[in-house]
Amino acid sequence: MWQSIVAIVGTLAGAITTGLVQQRGARAAREADRADAARAQRAQAVTALLAALADHRLAMVLREEARLDQGTGSPAYTAARDRSHRTRSAVTAPHTNLAILAPDLAPAAQTAVNATYAIRGARDADVLETRRAAAAQATDDLITAAQS
Repeated sequence: MWQSIVAIVGTLAGAITTGLVQQRGARAAREADRADAARAQRAQAVTALLAALADHRLAMVLREEARLDQGTGSPAYTAARDRSHRTRSAVTAPHTNLAILAPDLAPAAQTAVNATYAIRGARDADVLETRRAAAAQATDDLITAAQS
């Protein structure tokens, strides 16, 4: 009889142990899936902001070139200004999304956004190029921060 009891207890202990191991493995797999999804969302948020900043940086350079070359009353300036308004507006959502999904990247993202906005009002072509280069470098710095 004792042999039967020991066999039953051993079987139950084995079943419980197997269940716990399977449960722990399933939990680890769920955590890994969540971490992978979070990394993908983070990469997507960085990419969306970088694309919006590149569009806005180009729009601002074209706007400032038109302003410096033709003045603020020219049709080229007006068209470039309208485009820059649209691209600036397009920066807001990905910037906010990145700040929420990756708060550790918020300072680098804010620096990239500010550098891009700072292109406006350049007094001459040299200053415009310096500001454009600074904005491009700030986006490169954001990429570097996102990789770490």
